Amino acid sequence: MTFDPQSLGQSNSDLAAVLQELRKRAGLSGVQLARRVNMSQSKISKIETGKVTPSLVDVELILRVLRTPSELVAHVTALARIANTEWQDARALRRKGLDKKQIELASLERNSTTFRYFLPTMITGLLATPDYIRASLAPFPGDHTKAIAKKLERQAVLYDSAKRFTFILTEQACLWPLVREQAMAMQLDRLASVSRLPNVRLGVIPMAGHMPWAPLNVFTVYDAALATVEVSTGALVFRDPRDIQEYLDEFRTFEGYSLWGDEARAKLGAWANRFRSISRDL
Repeated sequence: MTFDPQSLGQSNSDLAAVLQELRKRAGLSGVQLARRVNMSQSKISKIETGKVTPSLVDVELILRVLRTPSELVAHVTALARIANTEWQDARALRRKGLDKKQIELASLERNSTTFRYFLPTMITGLLATPDYIRASLAPFPGDHTKAIAKKLERQAVLYDSAKRFTFILTEQACLWPLVREQAMAMQLDRLASVSRLPNVRLGVIPMAGHMPWAPLNVFTVYDAALATVEVSTGALVFRDPRDIQEYLDEFRTFEGYSLWGDEARAKLGAWANRFRSISRDL
């Protein structure tokens, strides 16, 4: 069963209607179903009216109790996965204004406590210098003054002691020359500085040794409730616990490849000095 990306996150009403119809076909009331699946009747009601999106585990349990035919199980499970996944189109976001995305991210950061960022390609906005932020937005047409200001405003969240941040950057992310050599050196200095904040862990993965697991995408996990995965044309937002757990497991793998603390800062310092040396020789 295939779906257009634009349908992601939009099938909750379809899923609600199907689950309600299957319950009625089984001859069960909402109260009876709730008792059999060990959920509250209120939750069942909210699922069937589309007010709550059930996880895949919830849906599989309901389908099992309702003795749903296998051909319908595949269809309903697919609906559940789509309902728990959102597609954010990059072109649509740019049309609305890149500053609007920054407002959305700031809201997500206000309402989360634990953050895990895996950065295999470039440095994220929370860690970026103004020069780096400007360069990251330069390929896109338009005036980015508001977006740059919003990105810089968001960095204040790093100093909220109630929140915990873990950043993992690959050597490629640290060394990709998005700005000139002196500006790259300053950017790496900022990474080292941020790594000293008491609520921030910052690891770097050097291109050395044996690493049998290869990264595919930039991803961020907010608490254990939501994961975002960035691709060139947009971002996928996952809310199902099993999807989120897979990203948490992958993150832990990359933590094991990373240098931390003084070792990470020593590596960042060496890379910064390399850029400064190139700058002096020009």
